[in-house]
Amino acid sequence: MIGPLNHVGVAVPDIEKALDFYRDILGATDCTEPEVLAPQGVKFAFVNLPSGQVELIEPYGEKSPIIKFLEKNPKGGQHHICFEVGDIHEAKALMEKRGMRVLGEPRIGAHGTPVVFLHPGDAGGVLIELMESH
Repeated sequence: MIGPLNHVGVAVPDIEKALDFYRDILGATDCTEPEVLAPQGVKFAFVNLPSGQVELIEPYGEKSPIIKFLEKNPKGGQHHICFEVGDIHEAKALMEKRGMRVLGEPRIGAHGTPVVFLHPGDAGGVLIELMESH
């Protein structure tokens, strides 16, 4: 059912500073420019690595779900991990059947494909994103 790890989401208070860190300190050479995904309440950028991606997410708008996270973690931190699935609707139904709390209906994520999130209380304290693979 679960496919490859696609990315690790990292919430940051300042996406430009975070990109500078990944480029200038860690030496990442393939980073995307920040983009806004208004329906999800985030500004995002990807740090592309040989083995996957780090998704940097900054709050966008007053109702961003990232605001609460940053209130608890002002410097930022790991927000979620994302796994690929073949069919998001099948994955959602299966997770619900297995007793997982799925947070909302599938919606379009930063990669332009449907995603859903699994409640961290049902997943060992980790917010898990399932993303339909392209």
